[in-house]
Amino acid sequence: MGVLNVTPDSFSDGGRFLAPGAAFAHAEAMSADGADLVDVGGESTRPGAAPVPAEEELRRVMPVVEQLAAHGGIPMSVDTSKAVVARAATEAGAVLVNDVTALRGDPGMAAVVAESGAEVCLMHMLGEPRTMQDDPRYEDVVSEVKDFLEERLRFAVSEGIQEGRVWLDPGIGFGKTLAHNLELLRRLDEIVAIGRPVVLGVSRKRFIGTLTGKSERERLAGGLAANVLGFQRGAHMFRVHDVAATKEALTVAAATVDEGGPVDRQ
Repeated sequence: MGVLNVTPDSFSDGGRFLAPGAAFAHAEAMSADGADLVDVGGESTRPGAAPVPAEEELRRVMPVVEQLAAHGGIPMSVDTSKAVVARAATEAGAVLVNDVTALRGDPGMAAVVAESGAEVCLMHMLGEPRTMQDDPRYEDVVSEVKDFLEERLRFAVSEGIQEGRVWLDPGIGFGKTLAHNLELLRRLDEIVAIGRPVVLGVSRKRFIGTLTGKSERERLAGGLAANVLGFQRGAHMFRVHDVAATKEALTVAAATVDEGGPVDRQ
């Protein structure tokens, strides 16, 4: 899953792809590098990020989604927690709704997903982006994240979303300390055991910089290591900025874990 942020303030690539033409060119490049999905987002979810009105999010996202649908033929997801944005994007061709609030941010989101037939990714986040890193605490982070994701899966199904269309994301970096992130990666198989495909998003995140001392643009090696370990422990989809390098690393990992088969656990 290639990250395409059409925002001015995302932590790693904010402002780089605000122009629809630049965003489309980057999406094409990521697809050529091996991305199976391009994840288009118009609202930053970095720690401390301010919310964006729906009208502004639509203004940022929809020209890119529509251009991808009309000219690129590139499968895309929409990174949003707003029902109105999800509806517009899925009607235009997005095949997955990536909701960092796990259907809690907008009471209309579950119905939009159910009616659209799109897939949905439910992510764990403690609090909201503005507050999630304010002293996050858990008794057992893995058990609590697992319980949360199981509850949100049950909720999604109760709202008419087919279980087979639900993906789960433990939310690395979203309301977690370094120790929490590492424990989730160590015990990722417990999240995988829920039985739904797991999305792993570690690309360029702060915990890698804490461990390595590297800046955001210099965290590729650490991200590759975390993704390969995540693959070994059962993750299915990898949300990344550096598609080509990640694809190569996972291809090698797949050759050792899955006897040379493609990187495809579905």
